[in-house]
Amino acid sequence: MITLSGIQKNYQMGDQTVQALRGVDLHIARNELVAFIGASGSGKSTLMNIVGCLDRPSAGTYQLNGRDVATMDSDELALVRNAEIGFIFQSFHLLPRATALDNVAQPLIYRGIGYKERNRMAMEALDHVGLSSRMHHKPNELSGGQRQRVAIARALVGKPSILLADEPTGNLDSSTSLEILALIKEVHRAGQTVVMVTHEPEIAEQCHRVVRLHDGRVLSDVRNVQQDPHAQVVDDEQQRHAELGE
Repeated sequence: MITLSGIQKNYQMGDQTVQALRGVDLHIARNELVAFIGASGSGKSTLMNIVGCLDRPSAGTYQLNGRDVATMDSDELALVRNAEIGFIFQSFHLLPRATALDNVAQPLIYRGIGYKERNRMAMEALDHVGLSSRMHHKPNELSGGQRQRVAIARALVGKPSILLADEPTGNLDSSTSLEILALIKEVHRAGQTVVMVTHEPEIAEQCHRVVRLHDGRVLSDVRNVQQDPHAQVVDDEQQRHAELGE
């Protein structure tokens, strides 16, 4: 689904060039649950912006579902974002004067979907995250966890190929964080590809695969056998072939 090859990203800060990404190679298959983890300045947010088509790399190639998006212009990237990617942000990014229903339906407006159909789709998405009874409430009438559920419903309403979650539990207490993580994992089990960006090891440990970044490079890319039993099956099979010299 996602293939990044030799991805570099440079920023100009006055006379100085800052290298945020320094040749990242990465492949993410359909229905994986992957965490990008690293300290501030490691490049994880820059990488998420590129994967999410919010930014373009300075060099390298990015194939998304077989399409080369690295060289697309801003308008083309906007179309890809709307069709292929759902975003969940730490700060929710909900419209304060709009109801939960209207917030969830908003991305469908840009697809040209009619009022009745987008409301039907939004109601279905809110029901999926357990908030159908709060659809007419505005964000200030909802708890933090409920607001994040609205954000998840909004990210899922257009049935995107990829769900990108940027520190999705960062503004939540520990109990609510566990609820949101459980919901994201449930969404993944239903077939959704999920990429989560975090600086918290305990959050990354909930994912099937952890990509650790440092100074703009992939420091490690490890499958979490405890979270993904299939990974152990794959590893055992690879070991058997290696022992047989295949």
